Amino acid sequence: MALDNLELLKAVEQFLYSEAEYMDSHQYDRWFELWDEQALYWVPCNADEADPNSNVALIYENRDKIEDRLFRLKGRHAHAQNPRSRLMRVVSNVRIAQADAGKVVVTSQFVLGEVRLDRQTVWIGRSQHTLLQTANGFKIREKKVLLLNNDSPMGNLTFLI
Repeated sequence: MALDNLELLKAVEQFLYSEAEYMDSHQYDRWFELWDEQALYWVPCNADEADPNSNVALIYENRDKIEDRLFRLKGRHAHAQNPRSRLMRVVSNVRIAQADAGKVVVTSQFVLGEVRLDRQTVWIGRSQHTLLQTANGFKIREKKVLLLNNDSPMGNLTFLI
């Protein structure tokens, strides 16, 4: 791997680790600052490639809907997050799938532990980020989260995945 690709990979890894930290520590405003104006946050249901326009999705949100979600999470409007889940995730297997013209497509895997009301849940999945390179660092244009169990019954996804 060329040195410039290694530097790009390292920068992308640090960005993803920061995103994970913001999500796990409920730093919603800092997490929202990572997003581009044309944001798309997608968590498919039942199949990884299901068309969100004709199939149910666990999450399929543009920037305005993401902002609405964060408003609920920051206030007292998310009863399923009172008390808040304690979260800790490990991000791994970060790979650059495509890099050109200021855009980087990155894949990664994660294991997320959630503890809430003395119940522990483990979430496992893959993420695909489309990142834009800006003068101020990366911005998330699109984030697609493929949960390993997206075709199984699951509890509420009332936190950031």
